[in-house]
This record gives sequence, structure tokens and C-alpha cells, in this order.
Amino acid sequence: MPTVLSVITTVVVGLMVGVELSVAFVINPITLALPAPASMAARSHGARMMGRAMPFWYFGSLLLTGALAAMTWGTTASTAALVAAALLAASVIMSITLLVPINNRSASWTVDSYPEDWREQTRRWDNLHYLRVAIIVAAFVLVAVAAVSL
Repeated sequence: MPTVLSVITTVVVGLMVGVELSVAFVINPITLALPAPASMAARSHGARMMGRAMPFWYFGSLLLTGALAAMTWGTTASTAALVAAALLAASVIMSITLLVPINNRSASWTVDSYPEDWREQTRRWDNLHYLRVAIIVAAFVLVAVAAVSL
């Protein structure tokens, strides 16, 4: 059973990392380069769409990684999984306290109604997102280490 759980956890966390890397280094730079109305529409739509899906993915990844740490307790895999779970917990806390408030504001922006500092707010979100991506990449590496340590 730990092997199956480690594979599922690696796939779920890995896919989440891939999506977030894509957001950070492909989607957001493209949308930021667009003219203000198009950029606003794209960021707002993205904030709504990802804002619905990502909480489940983040919490699911955390739960799976925690379960992997518990199931492998007492082995070398458990240490890697436990640190990965701690990093994922930090990413969830960071998301809730720092990124979600900006995301919620940007989700309500329209072409006709957005703040003057929208570019600064999106850059702040992007910079925080880069940090979050670094954290979840580290967690993913540790999940993979745990998976191959079984």
C-alpha cells in the first residue's frame, strides 16, 4: 500500500507543481505583456478559474503527503515525506494569507473597473507566487525522494 500511495502522491503533487510552474513562467508573463484591457480580462478569468480548483489540489496534496509520512513512519521515506508535508502546509498558509486576498480582488476586476495599481498588485502576486513555486518544487522533490526510498 505505501508504494501505491507514494505513486499517487508523486503524481498529484507533480501535476500541481507543473501547473504552478506554467502559471509562473508562461501564462502570467503572457498576460502581463498584453494591453491593459486584455490583460485584465485574462488575469481576472484566470483568478476565478484557478481560485476554484487550486484549493482542492493544495489541500489534497498536503493530505496525501501527510498520509505518506504516516504510512511510512519509522523509515527513511517518512522523514522526506514529513518535511514535504511541512513545506506544503507552509504553501497553504502562504496562499491563504498572502496570495488569496490579491487573487480575490483581481477576480472581480473588469475591463471597465479595475484599480490604478493593478499592475503592481499582479506583480506582487507574481513575486509571492514565485516563492510559493520554489516551496512546492522542494516539496515535490522530497515526495519523490520518499517514493524511491521505500
